Amino acid sequence: MSETLSAVLYLISAVCFILALRGLSSPESARRGNALGIAGMLLAIITTLCNPSVQSYGLILLAIALGGIAGTFIALKINMRDLPQLVAAFHSLVGMAAVLTAAAAFFAPEAFGIMNPETGRIFTASIIEMSLGVAIGAVTFTGSVVAFAKLQGLVSGKPVTFKGQHLLNAVLGLTAIALVVTLINVQHPGIFWALALLSFLIGLLIIIPIGGADMPVIISMLNSYSGWAACGIGFTLHNNLLIITGALVGSSGAILSYIMCTAMNRPFLSVMLGGFGGETAHGGAARADRNVKSGSADDAAFLLKNAGSVIIVPGYGMAVAQAQHSLKEMGEKLKKEGVKVRYAIHPVAGRMPGHMNVLLAEANVPYDEVAELEDINSQFSSTDVAFVIGANDVTNPAAKTDPTSPIFGMPILDVASAKTVLFIKRSLNSGYAGIDNELFYKDNTMMLFGDAKKVTEDIVKAL
Repeated sequence: MSETLSAVLYLISAVCFILALRGLSSPESARRGNALGIAGMLLAIITTLCNPSVQSYGLILLAIALGGIAGTFIALKINMRDLPQLVAAFHSLVGMAAVLTAAAAFFAPEAFGIMNPETGRIFTASIIEMSLGVAIGAVTFTGSVVAFAKLQGLVSGKPVTFKGQHLLNAVLGLTAIALVVTLINVQHPGIFWALALLSFLIGLLIIIPIGGADMPVIISMLNSYSGWAACGIGFTLHNNLLIITGALVGSSGAILSYIMCTAMNRPFLSVMLGGFGGETAHGGAARADRNVKSGSADDAAFLLKNAGSVIIVPGYGMAVAQAQHSLKEMGEKLKKEGVKVRYAIHPVAGRMPGHMNVLLAEANVPYDEVAELEDINSQFSSTDVAFVIGANDVTNPAAKTDPTSPIFGMPILDVASAKTVLFIKRSLNSGYAGIDNELFYKDNTMMLFGDAKKVTEDIVKAL
């Protein structure tokens, strides 16, 4: 295949990726966007395989087969509730791929066309690109592994902090920069591996202080890191498509991180550098001596059926219980009774951006019934019933009233202003932020204790 034809096909692939991102920006066009992304990647792979410089077709086809089998198995077995940790795991693979590719290019630069024949050294531009690729890739790998372990429950989701943590991170960051500069001038394997190992350590240290409440921000941040790592390696490989694709992922991930930071009221630069999270939980009175009003599925069904309007607020508890289908059925029954039903989505509900939207789409909840925080918050005060299913921190009034709270300043869904709040939860335990929810004890709140799916199914039966 000629270089001109390869360039044209790579350009078409890049256009497919751009259109895929555009399609994924809206639920109505997400399927089309996904299909365009798949088509673009398939075209890119075929174009690369047709490159005359490819020699080891056997190894490449073996890798494709192994990856395809693993991907298919994961796609068939994964639950929608486990999507966040799957995304984190995939980010780690991108990061490690960047590190390994950089290592291959460093130890065999002539195979990649990046060696200066006159000096016998790697071109300065190439070593800079390679250094950035290995550093960002290593940070992405260990950071994503930690995020996966926290989301999967393999380790505690609580922040891990120690005295002088930020100072240590700053020192290690400056040391990494010094190693990059040294590697540019002294292209020694020991310096390369020192940079890689230090970057692995930095990735670990900037993610361990992040608590579960901030995981949506972490997922989008790691997504950005993985893109920039791929982009850096694209320069090393002289692959324009990899540069474009990495830049698309990196920039879109950064934009998504900014949106998440705005939703969480977090400083964007601090998030991108890992300098947030790890707050000590304060606020929230003790539960032992506080009164809680609890009810049954029959009580909830009576209130819902006689309401004029209901706003449903889903959270990660719905995902864990896989209650979205029962929730959709409940919503349909209420609409048949003449009740106006809407769904309110907080930007960071769940464990990744858009987690709740994905689950509701899986249950075929109409898109026009789903509203974002800024579009629906003003409507709670005129709503008869706010039905909260598994959400916690995103509805906690402490974000507005308690300056000592770790979530203070975070925009929340104003469910407390509804006439009645029905709150499904297994217990009065705190959410990911580790603080009590004042909403549990308000006069207009009725707690419905139990598994979210079971309680919702009982409400459906009562209706």
